[in-house]
Amino acid sequence: MIAEFVSFLDEWNRVLGFATPAHHRRIMEFLVSVFEESPRRGLLMAFRHSGKSTVVGIFATCVLYLYPQTRILILSAENGLSTRMVSHIRHILENHPWCTELIPANKKEWSAGRITINRPIGIREPSVICQGIHGNITGMRADLIICDDVEVPNTSNTVQKREDLRERLRELDFILSPSGSMIYIGTPHTHDTIYRTE
Repeated sequence: MIAEFVSFLDEWNRVLGFATPAHHRRIMEFLVSVFEESPRRGLLMAFRHSGKSTVVGIFATCVLYLYPQTRILILSAENGLSTRMVSHIRHILENHPWCTELIPANKKEWSAGRITINRPIGIREPSVICQGIHGNITGMRADLIICDDVEVPNTSNTVQKREDLRERLRELDFILSPSGSMIYIGTPHTHDTIYRTE
């Protein structure tokens, strides 16, 4: 399985005229291990400008390529941040040579905030949808949740804000499907970061 994701990454970089950096392969391998192995929870932290969000977008697109029925929720501190990730995924879908059959003839849900690809019928939620951390996620269902920079100064610069953020993130367990995966991508912004595990 990892080989398919790395090949997808390499092909996308070939389209862009780049070689794949070694640390991007390691990031992809980590993401695939979270997606495939119990407990299907992971935290990706890497140095700034390392391309972690770029690789995560390629990873999410490859998940759709391999499993078109997947429902993905992108959650960020602000809606604008999550919209950027959805736009990145949409751009890859439109330009990766392996994804041509995923593009619907009728792009009814093909926007900055939600994408629905060609997939089995009967799935209510979009293939990809985004929200800010304080947006309405009630009633949503997802097979893959990507929390991309949910901790930023505006959501973590007081004790109360950090507790509110933790409470909000606990709600994601009710949205994620039983066999779903949840990936956090971010950088700590406070000593009492939500990313602390000890």
